[in-house]
Amino acid sequence: MDTKKKELIGNYDNSGQQWLETKHPRKVSGHDFPNPEVPRAYPYGIYDMGRNAGFVNVGTDHDTGAFAVASIRGWWRFEGRQLYPQASQILITADGGGSNGSRLRLWKLELQRLADETGLSLSICHFPPGTSKWNKIEHRLFSFISSNWRGEPLRDYETIVNLIARTTTAKGLKVKYRLDRRKYPTGRKVSDEEMRRVNLHRNKFHGDWNYLIKPTSQA
Repeated sequence: MDTKKKELIGNYDNSGQQWLETKHPRKVSGHDFPNPEVPRAYPYGIYDMGRNAGFVNVGTDHDTGAFAVASIRGWWRFEGRQLYPQASQILITADGGGSNGSRLRLWKLELQRLADETGLSLSICHFPPGTSKWNKIEHRLFSFISSNWRGEPLRDYETIVNLIARTTTAKGLKVKYRLDRRKYPTGRKVSDEEMRRVNLHRNKFHGDWNYLIKPTSQA
């Protein structure tokens, strides 16, 4: 799992080329960037390596730890629990920074809530600093999404999600999407007391990067 770089809605400077019929240009109206008033899209991807399938949660507010876990929750509700009804644990690989950072308290607190909701144990493995590109999601999902929409003006959220849904590869990649319009405010502080309630078990090997979060009932 990982966040694809945020996209500016109305971004007409999308690298690449498209062929259009002569004398039928596409009318667009750009923005002056950077502009805080321009809406942004935050595509958060989950890649199922075994099935060669992607699930992208496109956020419209902020890329926070709560949004990252909400993306996992969305995948589990819409796909995961039907595909893996006997699952008792999920293994998640992620980079070490951003909204799913290994040091981010909100990320771990929200994972605890997800574990309690689903009854699943969540095994997290963060890639060490400088190795985030080892994550298969970069090469097997995000790169093909970027290739699919090269040169395409990202006019609105619908354009983005439709382009994501049309992403395929010769090896049969399938991608589903979800547009998430909920609010994820920034600046949420997680107290020491809240962290003590997280049922986190560190791995003997680099426990700061590799850990298991169990449901509270299994404490």
